[in-house]
Amino acid sequence: MIQKILLGLALVLSSTMIWAADTFHPLDVKPGQWESTMTVATNGAPPIPPEALARLTPEQRARLEERTKSLSGRTTVRKTCVEKEKLAKPLTWGHDDKACTYTLGASTGSLQEIHVECNKENRKSSGTIRVEAVDSENIKGSVQMTLTFGDRTSEINSTFTGKYLGPTCSADNK
Repeated sequence: MIQKILLGLALVLSSTMIWAADTFHPLDVKPGQWESTMTVATNGAPPIPPEALARLTPEQRARLEERTKSLSGRTTVRKTCVEKEKLAKPLTWGHDDKACTYTLGASTGSLQEIHVECNKENRKSSGTIRVEAVDSENIKGSVQMTLTFGDRTSEINSTFTGKYLGPTCSADNK
């Protein structure tokens, strides 16, 4: 569960979108099957609402905090289908969280930089997503997010690379 929360927050890339850049330029990369490798580093308290933590026994809380720490530095590999239509707008990776807004900063054929602000109940997060097209078959980037749940704050800093696998997407990645 914690891994899904961290990965979801690190990859949070869509919602009600407010694009501030004068002109949007799609990344100059090929549509098709991509494989991304992401390494996540966390710092601070686990991103769990304080009321949920209050219901845990001290032993459960210690195990949760230990598991959260063990996720830091973990690398995940994932395949994604990047369709031509997805490239025609800022990269959102298919997420749709109405609690977030995105502001497009830099936008060129080789760079997209997006500022993210999310506010849901007592959880707030903000940060920057940067995606750079090294060439038409390789990307690299980073996600820096600060998460606040009540009086608990956590930072998630991720780096990722992506490589083009081919023009045809597997059925499970569409």
